[in-house]
Amino acid sequence: MNAASAEIFIHPEMEFPADRDLPDLPGLFDGEWVWQKLCEKFGEQEFHPDRLLIQGVSHTRGKEAIVTYEAEWPDDAYLPNERFTFQMGPANHLRISCFPDDEYLPGLGEACDPESALRLVSRHVMSISPRRMRVQVIRYRPRSHAVLRHRMGRSRLYVRVVRPSTVPAILESAELIGRSGFAVPRLAGLWPEGGVLWFSEIPGKNLRGLIKRGDSPPSSLILDALESLWTVSGEDSNSAPFNLPGAYRRARAILRHSVSEDEGARQEYRRAVQALDQFIESWRPTGIAHNDFYDDQMVVLPDGKISLVDIEGVGPGEPMLDVGNFLAHLKWASRVSGRGSSFGEYHDAFREESLERFRWTEEELDMREAVCLFRICTNAVRHPREDWRERLATGLSVVNKVLT
Repeated sequence: MNAASAEIFIHPEMEFPADRDLPDLPGLFDGEWVWQKLCEKFGEQEFHPDRLLIQGVSHTRGKEAIVTYEAEWPDDAYLPNERFTFQMGPANHLRISCFPDDEYLPGLGEACDPESALRLVSRHVMSISPRRMRVQVIRYRPRSHAVLRHRMGRSRLYVRVVRPSTVPAILESAELIGRSGFAVPRLAGLWPEGGVLWFSEIPGKNLRGLIKRGDSPPSSLILDALESLWTVSGEDSNSAPFNLPGAYRRARAILRHSVSEDEGARQEYRRAVQALDQFIESWRPTGIAHNDFYDDQMVVLPDGKISLVDIEGVGPGEPMLDVGNFLAHLKWASRVSGRGSSFGEYHDAFREESLERFRWTEEELDMREAVCLFRICTNAVRHPREDWRERLATGLSVVNKVLT
């Protein structure tokens, strides 16, 4: 079958609000249009995919849209799934790249290829005899970062590939966490020019999984470690303060466009921003904080200690916002994602203990949970499912319930 003329299905099927400055935006959600553009760029393909899976969406109204896909091939093609990214700018300027080609992550290509990855490990981590290298892609966000796993026999390393300019901040974050009560993965190797960092594997269980099974650690264990991080001296920190106003404005722009065709969601959006805009105007960093603290960032070690697996972003921020962000993710899991009542129960227990321990008012903490939950609502757009509109409307409704 001719690759360019075959019917290509896209999943999830979705309609995205139009952007007059990006008139071809609907094409990014049309499988046949996407495949045709891909063939124009790289030539006709011997096989056509069974379907294209949308892995992630990023849209800045009037400026650009970025969509990452994964091509699922038919069984008789005997081909691994492939990832590729469409970046659309004004005047429908289109740039197409195939993973791991990413101009912002110069080390990604070598870190993903087993042969070159083995050479990198030998050069930057440890001298090893030639053996088979297995590379697993865990997460990829175009132009931002990738998380990989390198396996060499029994040796396993987690690999973070970032923009080289962010490496110093990551190293500083690791140093700050190392002074706290949290465990931190050991830095095993570094290739600064490529933006590649290797970390030791953490033996333990993911906190999100433990909460789901109803086997979560006491709230006090997490709060003890978190409080110890807040007391770390940041006088010698070179990290820029966490920019909550900028993050909020980006979320507000994404959500304003995304709800433009849903009157109910628009009303929920307007109610939320009316309260949150005032809060953002007065918010200021007050001390060292994690700045992206939530359940999937933590592993519980066999001895019961808590380890942070994502160490980026630690620096000047606001401690109460860390707790608000943790609560917001638990709320999203229980009220929007439907992961189970255990997340709601853990949310309530964690909130109650935080209020008692730190003597915050309910209104103060609720405002921070709401602003973080508002930002999480962009997940419905960035990681779409067929019911993305309903999930977004539900999420905004939950934001307003937290605010009341």
